[in-house]
Amino acid sequence: MPNFRVLIPLLFGIAFFYSCSEADTEAPVKLPDNLMVTVEYLGNGEVKANFTADNTAYFKVSFGTPGETSQRVDGNTATKKYTEKGNYQLNVQAHASETDFVVASQTISMNAALLGLGPNAGYTSPDSYDGYAQVWADEFSGATLSSDWTFELGDGCPDLCGWGNQELEFYKKENTSLQDGNLVITAKRENAGSRNYTSSRLITKGKRFFTYGRVDIRAKLPKGQGIWPALWMLGENISEVGWPKCGEIDIMELVGGSAENRDGTIHGTVHWDNAGNNANYGGKTSLPFGIFNDEYHVFSIIWDAEKIVWLLDNVQYHVIDIRPVELNEFQKPHFFIFNVAVGGIWPGIPDASTVFPQEMKVDYIRVFQKK
Repeated sequence: MPNFRVLIPLLFGIAFFYSCSEADTEAPVKLPDNLMVTVEYLGNGEVKANFTADNTAYFKVSFGTPGETSQRVDGNTATKKYTEKGNYQLNVQAHASETDFVVASQTISMNAALLGLGPNAGYTSPDSYDGYAQVWADEFSGATLSSDWTFELGDGCPDLCGWGNQELEFYKKENTSLQDGNLVITAKRENAGSRNYTSSRLITKGKRFFTYGRVDIRAKLPKGQGIWPALWMLGENISEVGWPKCGEIDIMELVGGSAENRDGTIHGTVHWDNAGNNANYGGKTSLPFGIFNDEYHVFSIIWDAEKIVWLLDNVQYHVIDIRPVELNEFQKPHFFIFNVAVGGIWPGIPDASTVFPQEMKVDYIRVFQKK
């Protein structure tokens, strides 16, 4: 009996302990699932985020602006008005409780068009620079094209079919127009000659050619697979010595397409003769967000007897030392070429994603030389 009296309280105590532990343990929280987020662009910088999730008590949202923290919202939508261009990270939290939640993120890219800044939005370069004088400019503000420009027509045949690059377009005057103070070159899907595409190519050969200086060209570029806009220069002596011995300065080339951010990347390159072969040296730069079709940018070179520097919106991204004797081509006059090619060795051919027509709009070209 004494042993029995001791065991009874002990067993009761153990049973009571387990009973209390089971009662006090909380069931695992079931996290929200199936979180879905979509974004609507409403115009003038305003966006609307829509979100749904299962097992959710409430949502918190952050639109990614500096210093912003996630805020609880009522319902399944939230709006934001942006005022600056940039990439912003939208974060949506679906909460089962304050400490139990899941997150979905999405990038919101704000460009000039989405902010409602107007068709002429983008970077504009100064009218003058210390130590330089403007020696030539075309603002494309008249009713007719200046006599400084000449059209190169056709497909390059028979001497240079495909313009030496297997291009697919046929160049016509009719694809160039002056609109709202812009030179507009339009690439179209239409038949001409034996080609299925048309565009324009303009040159200043024999009329406007320069050795050294700063060149600013403000332009809005076309986009899409197989589209190849270029703002460039060739040596004025090309008729006598041929290419590449005449030299080539590519102020800007864009090889269109969505892959690898091609519509958001430009190239600056020089070509010269190396023992009868083409030698080249190039650099490139990409926009931090958006593409070159979104708004205007200024493509520049600063060229002197020692070097050529490439700039995008007055920010340097490439340079070459041209003092070596084998780069003597770049100590001689060069003329300008503006064109939009379709297809070619570098960009490849247009595909089902390519939208026509495509336009390159040039607001101005300005040439400055040291005083």
